[in-house]
Amino acid sequence: MSWYQLSLITDETTAPSLADYLSEIGAVSVTFMDAEDQPVYEPPLNAVKIWTHTKVIALFEMDAHLAVVKALTFERFSEHLIHDWQEEVLEDQAWERTWLEHFQPMLFGKRLWICPSGMEITEPNTVCMTLDPGLAFGTGTHPTTALCLEWLANQDLTDKTVIDFGCGSGILAVAAVLLGASLVHAIDIDPQALTATGMNAEKNGVFDKIKSYLPEQFTHETADIVLANILAKPLIELNQSIGALVNPNGRLVLSGILTEQATSVHDAYMDRFTIATPVTQDDWCRLDGIKLG
Repeated sequence: MSWYQLSLITDETTAPSLADYLSEIGAVSVTFMDAEDQPVYEPPLNAVKIWTHTKVIALFEMDAHLAVVKALTFERFSEHLIHDWQEEVLEDQAWERTWLEHFQPMLFGKRLWICPSGMEITEPNTVCMTLDPGLAFGTGTHPTTALCLEWLANQDLTDKTVIDFGCGSGILAVAAVLLGASLVHAIDIDPQALTATGMNAEKNGVFDKIKSYLPEQFTHETADIVLANILAKPLIELNQSIGALVNPNGRLVLSGILTEQATSVHDAYMDRFTIATPVTQDDWCRLDGIKLG
């Protein structure tokens, strides 16, 4: 089906309330984009990334009356807060086919494939994770995730317990089980992330080996391996909590770190872990270490 797409620019203070209001009056989805190519690497812990000048993009079904939407929006928000109002029709297209043109099977290490449905690869001594677009979408192509997948693919995970701290769509959790882990605890502050993790786990036949939690639900069990692919600032702020999750002599993998932040993250953990030399990809790096016994 086709959609009306509405886009407008506002400031970082107004963007969240504007998005909520558009949802209230019928938008089926609302997303934020940077209106000025301004990078945001370190939002406050647990916060949504908002840019100083934020483009708010909302989709409405074709029976919506955008003139009414516009009138209601300007009735609620002052005109000086909203700029560059634009409307267009997004024609129906074969989204999955378009997506598949850009997502082909990818090999991490020598034994972990990530493939879309219908393109699974079966090779001796490899495993294949199936991922598709949708709520559970995530391909592992971002360097921060790719670095973690590469690490997992090169480990012996047989019967290991794992904590995926900040699990997102569950890519690392699912990969760990496919590679031999006996149990993964997947933790995220976003309920949708837990839903996505469950969907990916079920699609790959590992649902019974992945337990998902909001942080307040987790009982702080420890694990042989802890993966934390988040950002440098929360990695540093939560170093005591994250470090405590690792068994003595267990492994810790930290990602979501810009290369210039590696020293700061390393220093936050060096008193309890032996940290290896950072592994880099593009502007990002991964730190991994062994907990002192």
